[in-house]
Amino acid sequence: MSAPPAAAATTGADTAARYPSRSRLKAHLACARMEFRAALTYRTAYLSSFVMMLLQIYLLTVVWRAFYDGRAEVDGLGLGTMTAYATLTTLQYQLVSPWRSSPIDQRVREGKVAVDLLRPVGFPGQMLAGQLGWASAALPVLVVALPFALLIGAGQAPASTAAGFAYPVALAGAVLVNQLLGLLLGMVSFWTLEVSGALMAYRFVAQFFSGALVPLFFMPGPVKAVAQWLPFQATAYTPAAVYLGQIEGDGIAVALGVQLAWIAVLGALAAFVWSRARHRVMSQGG
Repeated sequence: MSAPPAAAATTGADTAARYPSRSRLKAHLACARMEFRAALTYRTAYLSSFVMMLLQIYLLTVVWRAFYDGRAEVDGLGLGTMTAYATLTTLQYQLVSPWRSSPIDQRVREGKVAVDLLRPVGFPGQMLAGQLGWASAALPVLVVALPFALLIGAGQAPASTAAGFAYPVALAGAVLVNQLLGLLLGMVSFWTLEVSGALMAYRFVAQFFSGALVPLFFMPGPVKAVAQWLPFQATAYTPAAVYLGQIEGDGIAVALGVQLAWIAVLGALAAFVWSRARHRVMSQGG
């Protein structure tokens, strides 16, 4: 892996400290726009993700209808709400967890980190902004997919006015939690160079424990307890449960507070990992 000398990396950090806040914001928005445009060039990938998303909604709907087996409710939850949950979590997961989690491993392998470190904004901020830009490219796909998804699955209006207002906040929190997780996973490449194997395992664990496939309230006790102590439930279950009224009243504030706590914890952890990774880059470039 090629890397800049320590002096160059330090210069980039010093410049970032002197860079005006408004200019830093513009720089981060530029990173997001660049990745947004890059994501839209992968038309085949987005078309395949569109098809797979609809297929997943269809299969989950079939499975849950078979599970209910003609019963109106299971554990107080109606079939309509369950299929709406499956449809909603699949749709929002396309936005929250895009098929590429972070560009860091590719930039490390290609030595482009040298250029990133010379920019007048911090490296983690650049990567996080780029990830958010990449994820936002899923929005046009979701707009096109929505009527087909509702035809195959099911949809419902927000359970209450409070749910309607809280859902966008919970969804934004879900995006941030997931992008911070992706940032951490990407920074592992400073030690391993390659994260594709870890990414495959991560996606399986994250999708299951997030409640994207099976809601937390249907999980066995021990599995549910584990899921509640992991950050993944904040990325799929929380916004969907808020929207459908499975979390209501004071529970909404608690759920949003848990998301905020995970954002703070993961942000601090990302800063720590970057501090170690930066020293590694400097030692390799020195």
